[in-house]
Amino acid sequence: MPELRKDPVTGRWVIIAVERTKRPDDFRVVPTPPRGPSSCPFCEGSETSTPPEIAALREPGSAPNGPGWRARVIPNKFPSLMIEGELDKRGEGIYDRMNGVGAHEVIIETPRHDLGLADLPADRIREVLWLYRERLLDLRKDHRLIYGLLFKNAGVQAGASLEHTHSQLIMTPIVPFRVAQEIQGAKLFFDYRGRCIFCDIIQQEIGSGDRLVINEKNFIAFEPYAARFPFETWILPKRHLSHYEATDDSLLGELAFVLKTTLKKIEVSVSNPPYNYLVHTSPLNVGPIEHYHWHFEIIPRITRVAGFEWGTGFYINPVPPENAARYLRDAVV
Repeated sequence: MPELRKDPVTGRWVIIAVERTKRPDDFRVVPTPPRGPSSCPFCEGSETSTPPEIAALREPGSAPNGPGWRARVIPNKFPSLMIEGELDKRGEGIYDRMNGVGAHEVIIETPRHDLGLADLPADRIREVLWLYRERLLDLRKDHRLIYGLLFKNAGVQAGASLEHTHSQLIMTPIVPFRVAQEIQGAKLFFDYRGRCIFCDIIQQEIGSGDRLVINEKNFIAFEPYAARFPFETWILPKRHLSHYEATDDSLLGELAFVLKTTLKKIEVSVSNPPYNYLVHTSPLNVGPIEHYHWHFEIIPRITRVAGFEWGTGFYINPVPPENAARYLRDAVV
């Protein structure tokens, strides 16, 4: 079973994935040729190449674990955390550890091998976003699981092991370090000002327009004021919502449009870069909170994080977010 180990200095937890143990030679970088549809386990017709599906959106009359699906959720074949077992929290001298209990799922966004997420019609992207929500709602019933991170790796340089478009959900028994930092910072602002800092950011970005990319009725996309990476783009709901899984059905269609348009604008402006996106939301074991606001963070993989960034926590962004926003606003998609 994987282990979770806590850094006693920073408080950051690390997953030691013992099931993925490798010898030093296994870490040599060898280019991996892309798989065509005939050998891709995520393509329609290859359903027996994956673990049995957890959920799927299917055409009427189609059978589970067979063709006829539009989007499909399966367990990760090589999970970072495992659903079986107990946490068994324990000490080891000054150190803290627990069993790597969690869940690791893959959301296959389309049966088509030749399409990326942004190529799908908005109504199909809406279905993917709906599956995100439904999986969080289902897994929050397991009281061992405290946090769910939805994320997407698009392209080899962004960490994708398969080119067929997909995203992932990892459920953890603790709140991840970066999310905890965000929540703590937002709480400090709320205690001082009595307002949600994300709601204030939305109003300021709409008011100035300098970093605004898309401004729809219920969502905005913008470049963060202190963007870490070129063309880093965030999407936020204008209504205060602390939990992604609390997002109403009526909002998912517009969110799908904004996500699709933002990804297309990035592809046009930066020559179809690899990218990651992630959804930061509130922990599952708390009710609605006034100081935190769920959001998408989209990070094109244009620059590399190197020694200075790792050593200091500073990021060097060569593209001012105001310039990036202007490029994206002007991009025709």
